[in-house]
Amino acid sequence: MIRRAYVGAARRMISLSVGAMLTFAVAHAYAAEAFTLSSPGLADGGTLESTHAASANNCGGGNVSPALQWRNVPAGTKSYAVTIFDPDGAKGLGIVHWVLYGIASSVTALGEGAAPLPGSVAGTNRTGGPGYYGPCPPVGEVPHHYVVQIYALDLAPDALPAGLTRDALLAAMKDHVIAATSTVLRYGR
Repeated sequence: MIRRAYVGAARRMISLSVGAMLTFAVAHAYAAEAFTLSSPGLADGGTLESTHAASANNCGGGNVSPALQWRNVPAGTKSYAVTIFDPDGAKGLGIVHWVLYGIASSVTALGEGAAPLPGSVAGTNRTGGPGYYGPCPPVGEVPHHYVVQIYALDLAPDALPAGLTRDALLAAMKDHVIAATSTVLRYGR
């Protein structure tokens, strides 16, 4: 009787161990294939160099967009959209630094100071104009956080009109985002 109980307990433990290993393997495979975004040379939470800051209003920068790259593109992606948003700016109301969309699905990186790619569409930044507008937090404030997001979309690159604000872009992308990922960069003066 004791032997049967021992054998039964051993079988249950083996079954639980196999189940745990399968769960770990599935979780590991998912993590290895996750859609990811990074800025080469900067860890998530890394500090931008002053060249990326705005060039106006004594911000001291060159208004050069950071390099970005993404991996593990989800199946069915037809285009991408990129935004950079400072949730700390405007006393917590946030500031939009970059809106770019209509990026072809064959593209997996934007170089530093990237010029608009053929077919891509510049949205409207905080100045009311197109393109990248670098950070310029007030002198002496804690460094601001710049949330860089990329969205993999099931929309053709030419599906959205030019000049969308971040809010309008988010509304237009509703029900068309296959996956999204982000990284956070920081900058202070």
